[in-house]
Amino acid sequence: MKKIVVVGGGAGGLELVTKLGNKLGRKDKAHITLIDKNTTHVWKPLLHEIAVGTMDEGVDAVSYRAHAFDNHFHFRIGAMTDIDRQNKQVVLAPMKDEDGQELLPETRIDYDILVIAIGSASNDFNTPGVKDHCIFLDAPQQAHRFRNKLLGRFLRIQRLPGTRDSVNIAIVGGGATGVELSAELHHAVAKFHAYGFDAIDNEHLNVTLVEAGPRILPALPERISNSASRELAKLGVKIKLNTRIVAAHSDGLETGDGEKIEADLMVWAAGVKVPDALKNIGGITTNRINQIPVNAYLQVKNETSIFALGDCAEFVQADGNRVPPRAQSAHQMADICYHNIIAQLDGGKQKVFRYKDHGSLVSLASYSTVGSLMGNLSRGTFFIEGRLARLVYISLYRMHQIAVHGYIKTGLLMLSGSINRWLKPKLKLH
Repeated sequence: MKKIVVVGGGAGGLELVTKLGNKLGRKDKAHITLIDKNTTHVWKPLLHEIAVGTMDEGVDAVSYRAHAFDNHFHFRIGAMTDIDRQNKQVVLAPMKDEDGQELLPETRIDYDILVIAIGSASNDFNTPGVKDHCIFLDAPQQAHRFRNKLLGRFLRIQRLPGTRDSVNIAIVGGGATGVELSAELHHAVAKFHAYGFDAIDNEHLNVTLVEAGPRILPALPERISNSASRELAKLGVKIKLNTRIVAAHSDGLETGDGEKIEADLMVWAAGVKVPDALKNIGGITTNRINQIPVNAYLQVKNETSIFALGDCAEFVQADGNRVPPRAQSAHQMADICYHNIIAQLDGGKQKVFRYKDHGSLVSLASYSTVGSLMGNLSRGTFFIEGRLARLVYISLYRMHQIAVHGYIKTGLLMLSGSINRWLKPKLKLH
């Protein structure tokens, strides 16, 4: 029986292993294993909502073990440290408990086909002090850390209203994460006020969004950037453009012009890279941000038994542009990778990957959503905003849920979500 190993349970990895399990694992045509260092999956574009408490990940998170049982694959918790290409084995780091005691020694997992889908992490560009003083929104644990610190600051204002304190938050990076977090923070303040923090309003929240370039959302059309800037300005978000951060300190950020941006909480969302553990792993050449170059079939070059997809894969399109690190990219790659693995096992013809940009959307909490949809219905690009854009934005998450759970279970999840919104608080306060 062939052994298929998928490393990384992000959007692309989880969708792929689910389809492989239901196609091959169900009929014992292959032994399929998912490896991830975490025990649950949360759709990464929602982390900013977890950070401010407007989303409870306990409801939306997917347990890898339970999902593996339901979809006929196996799950192993662990962090990949090496690939033994000669013996076709994935090497996992020793597991330790909270006290540093070793629970499991280094482990090796055999594979016939390996898929690397470990995603990306924030890139601090080796800026001094960033790792020590800034929070990265790469995983739920980091989102929890931000929320706890935010709650602590709000509690101080509530208990000591005479101090006239405010919470100063600096967000570095004017991409989707930084913009969405800026808006979600102001959305959350109104809910904090309703849940007993009556001494708190938007006057106690000072959010500064810092972008090194000339506009926010630089990867998106200028019209979207301008619309998002106007919406953030209405909320009171201060946007600093053409501002390069050269250092982070315990009480704020230092700019290239020598200015000090005071902050109680600092979030770094300025660019991404693949975790350093993937750099030249197993002798596989990687690029400057540790991505693995892949061929037209998403295979590692000169290694037909190893595929890579999502943010960790470098795919150069015919026009010379690289596929951007977006959820839609991972979704499309997972589909082609699934087809090509089946074809490789059955001796069929593999498909060439062609990226289709369906547009981009940025959520500004309940206030607005802006974005563009590529012209699938006619030529050109559609600019959309408001309720229609919000509906399309939400549908992107539903598409991911359908890929993971199927239509029926996704429908039930939507129903239970509606019930929970009625039964449970609208803000997670613990």
